[in-house]
Amino acid sequence: MGLLETIREPRDLRALSLVQLQELAAEIRTFLVANVARTGGHLGPNLGVVELTLGIHRAFDSPRDSIVFDTGHQSYVHKLVTGRQDFDTLRQEHGIAGYPDRGESVHDIVESSHASSSLSWADGISRARVLKGEPDRYVVAVVGDGALTGGMAWEALNNIAADKDRRVVIVVNDNGRSYAPTIGGLANQLAGLRQMTLDKVRTSQAYEVTLDKVKERLQGGGAMGRLTYKSLHAAKKGIKDWWAPQGLFEDLGLKYIGPIDGHNQASVDEALQQARAYEGPVLVHALTEKGRGYAPARAHEDDQFHAVGVIDPVTGEPVESGSAQSWTSVFGEEIASIADERDDIVGITGAMMIPVGLKTMADRHPGRVIDVGIAEQHAMTSAAGLAYGGLHPVVALYATFLNRAYDQLLMDVALHKAGVTVVLDRAGVTGPDGPSHHGMWDLSILQSVPGIHIAAPRDADRLREQLREAVAVDDAPTVLRFSKGTVGRAIEAVERLEDGVDVLARSGESREHDADARDVLIVAVGSMAGTGLEVASRLAAQGITATVVDPRWVLPVPRSIVGLAARHRLVVSIEDGVRAGGVGARIRQEMRAAGVDTALNEVGLPVEFLAHGSRSQILERVGLTAANIAQSTVAQVLGTQVPFARPLPGQDLPTGQIPRL
Repeated sequence: MGLLETIREPRDLRALSLVQLQELAAEIRTFLVANVARTGGHLGPNLGVVELTLGIHRAFDSPRDSIVFDTGHQSYVHKLVTGRQDFDTLRQEHGIAGYPDRGESVHDIVESSHASSSLSWADGISRARVLKGEPDRYVVAVVGDGALTGGMAWEALNNIAADKDRRVVIVVNDNGRSYAPTIGGLANQLAGLRQMTLDKVRTSQAYEVTLDKVKERLQGGGAMGRLTYKSLHAAKKGIKDWWAPQGLFEDLGLKYIGPIDGHNQASVDEALQQARAYEGPVLVHALTEKGRGYAPARAHEDDQFHAVGVIDPVTGEPVESGSAQSWTSVFGEEIASIADERDDIVGITGAMMIPVGLKTMADRHPGRVIDVGIAEQHAMTSAAGLAYGGLHPVVALYATFLNRAYDQLLMDVALHKAGVTVVLDRAGVTGPDGPSHHGMWDLSILQSVPGIHIAAPRDADRLREQLREAVAVDDAPTVLRFSKGTVGRAIEAVERLEDGVDVLARSGESREHDADARDVLIVAVGSMAGTGLEVASRLAAQGITATVVDPRWVLPVPRSIVGLAARHRLVVSIEDGVRAGGVGARIRQEMRAAGVDTALNEVGLPVEFLAHGSRSQILERVGLTAANIAQSTVAQVLGTQVPFARPLPGQDLPTGQIPRL
């Protein structure tokens, strides 16, 4: 039996010697490589936090003391030492989540994996401890240096540092990276910090008491005393900043310990015990290596195996080398080509240049791709400024992270009619990363932005085409959204209408002279085009005629969609966003405004946080499949399920009566 198998809860770690802890750390790294290689997941970040996690659980008493991870993809080691060592189904349906999950353990607190929020959680939890008369309970926030590029983290630091009595320990896991190398002034400051040997003295209560007494005596000694205090304080600060320039944090009022070697267990344990003994807000700066102990990860320059699919555990090479093109790569190639043609195109990304596809453009035009760090709000308003300056910015984000920049898109971009294009990667159901990473909210929240244009391409050709259309708009925000993973086959239209709507199929013979007068109009949004076509095929097998259209631009709602709706008995909209306030709801509003009373069934995702699993498993779970949609549509046409299809000409259909087709 290895040491890892003997660890069932955090307190088991305290009985281990330093030699045993080193053996355990090696076991954990071997375990992580072997298991994540089979399922995929965040490998590099977890290999880098082994000693830190062990040290935190030795110094603090979880769950009485609260441990918050920012972001949660560095929590695998935490899961292992809190009783979750079955990684066979990591990130798979009904298996262990890839992020902290309250449903799995009392040791997990923050399930969201959006960065830069942990310090606000720590601020709130620590305030609650004091207000409830539990001031001796600690809150430990493990924050990556990349997460400190987010403004929210500094808003929280400003509040935490103002209260000296709260027991908050901020552990900065500084590996010089978020996804890619951390950028900006903060990264430069962290890189310049050096070890300070006086930490033990400075974090002792005796040191603090002595300083307070000296300060009180000198300041009470008249003008000369106050002058002496100011001179000594300035000298002390100057020497300290020369020796260890941690003023960035101490100027806020936080005690600073470090930087320490985050892979030296003795140093980690000592620093965390010092932080605990201080009994006030402390920042522990730990230097770590992403991918520590695994040569393929360390050698991977782009992201050091930040996240991997199924790989060979020996070589680190993907087990399956997929030849299919991804949505991201199609966008990356096309935006680079557009940038070749137009020198006003500027790319903006939030610490994810490679994942969102801007790397090719950056290689060709290095001065025209801006990485702002994990700062989506800043990215959006900065884009408004770039547009005002005569450029056309393209802000590329994961769809789930757009949520953070809604206010800036609304008030800084849309209000000022700025020509900004927002590209949303991984829109819709994304799969194994779980609730906080599904890009399922954008189609709903963007409906309320005045003047916005939203495109949802169904295939690679449409993505290229609609991206060019988007960057041609210079007086309003445009949004282009696409899915995660590989692009499917091209779906050609049988006709393009005057306002750009693509007719993908007309099944069965129309019941009137009008070629579009069929039973059902299926409006398939973006990646749901294939599903829409399959629904039409299933309906045809039941003798129900259908027209399938792809709006291409779902907002503003094309007038032809409203016209087609008037000539069908039932409209079915299919989208991979939430139904509430989505594309279907907007089409319904436009139909009613035009006096069209055709029944409309909005098919989409429920307003729920969807647990992790594969995309197909999740779509099956929520009923967003061709079989389920077709079954419901047949019932609606037959008049046995609301909304009821309009009766056939000359047919007065009582509710619930089954017509003859």
